[in-house]
Amino acid sequence: MDAIAERGWTLVDDFLPPDLVQGLQEALPDEWQPAGIGRAQQHQTNSAIRRDQIHWLERETGGAVARYLAMMEQLRLCANRELMLGLFDYEAHFARYRPGDFYGRHRDAFAGRSNRRLTTVCYLNEGWQEADGGLLRLYGDDEQFLSDIAPRAGRLVLFLSEAFPHEVLPARAERHSIAGWFRVNGNALGRVDPPR
Repeated sequence: MDAIAERGWTLVDDFLPPDLVQGLQEALPDEWQPAGIGRAQQHQTNSAIRRDQIHWLERETGGAVARYLAMMEQLRLCANRELMLGLFDYEAHFARYRPGDFYGRHRDAFAGRSNRRLTTVCYLNEGWQEADGGLLRLYGDDEQFLSDIAPRAGRLVLFLSEAFPHEVLPARAERHSIAGWFRVNGNALGRVDPPR
């Protein structure tokens, strides 16, 4: 939480213990849907922008998914206690990138127009190599390059949703993650400004 307060993003290796990574790998679904862009009436699929597939996590699933969601609940409580963000709930999905899949540069929330406040990405890829591609590329609020992050198993990336444009570079091996968003209750709280 100190890193979020100071710079707006952080990376935590081994956030997910190996047995939970394995359990989540075993929980990966058989059925996927094409990921889209936009919300509600503006939702559409656009393979020029993103080609990944998703499967929303259900709270009733149990097992490793329930354990993961319990960890996210503890993270939500910690973020509210330390950063006073007013986070109300959490939504997340499994994401699958097949070889050649990517997601172009985007923000997870638009200033003052979304209830998403804090983005999480947890990776499930054992033995990921540089040649496998699929890096998360993170940019600052001024669109300047910040970091390339490899999708290694157990790693958590956490950042303010409005403040950091990002993209997933083309994968060259199948790549799995859980993308999630801590949300506030409605759109009334306005913009969360990034640290300066």
